[in-house]
Amino acid sequence: MFEMADSQELLFTAFFFVFGALWGSFANVVIHRMPLEKSVVKPRSHCGSCGKTVPWHDNIPIASWFLLRGRCRHCGASFSFRYPVVEFLTAVLFAACFALDGWSWILVEHLVFVWALVACSFIDLDHMILPDEFTLSGIIIGLIGALLIPERSFWDALGGVLLGGGFLWFMAWLYYSLTGVEGMGGGDIKLLAWIGAVLGMRAVPYVIVVSAVLGSVIGLALAWKQKQGLKTVIPYGPYLALAAVSYLFGGQTLAREYWSFFLP
Repeated sequence: MFEMADSQELLFTAFFFVFGALWGSFANVVIHRMPLEKSVVKPRSHCGSCGKTVPWHDNIPIASWFLLRGRCRHCGASFSFRYPVVEFLTAVLFAACFALDGWSWILVEHLVFVWALVACSFIDLDHMILPDEFTLSGIIIGLIGALLIPERSFWDALGGVLLGGGFLWFMAWLYYSLTGVEGMGGGDIKLLAWIGAVLGMRAVPYVIVVSAVLGSVIGLALAWKQKQGLKTVIPYGPYLALAAVSYLFGGQTLAREYWSFFLP
């Protein structure tokens, strides 16, 4: 009986891994085309060098890149290794969401959330922007989800929006007042508000602290490598996204224990 249940769970987890890989393939299209204001639906995937349409059997997520050794079948132009990385990352996150939530409405919300975070993060890495199509829509969807999903609280989600967006807005205003230079984009503010809408108010302090530590460590490493000192500009969105994902998959337990130590 238990073996049958375990095998079914394993089968469903594998299904969500494949499902996530497919959505990761679509994320690659969005990451490439959305900042260029191109349609994410048409035309079909094609080689950027020769313009040939990529056939379906050469467009299988993760596998095709390795089978073709990262090159176009027609002209031999190289395809970025980031394509299978995005597909694999999304596949793992989808499988992890199912393992965390099981069959539930909150699973749907988390699948949308992690997929959008992956797309946003790589867009931010490439172009230093976080599209409103993701952040503002995410806030609205997060608040609606809090109204519809019994396990969630609308007021907790609204508090997350106000606390997350308000904190970063205040920090950006304070930095600009002291230096006269914009140190944080509006996209980061809306991203944290979106994270607060989905994960709730308690997640915001954790995400702020973890993303700040990650950003500081990696930022200092990049500053040393590029020899630009504190003038080195780094996108903050990926660190907020990584902190949010870590909160979703175990960080909330750490945060709860941390706060209960100071506020029993």
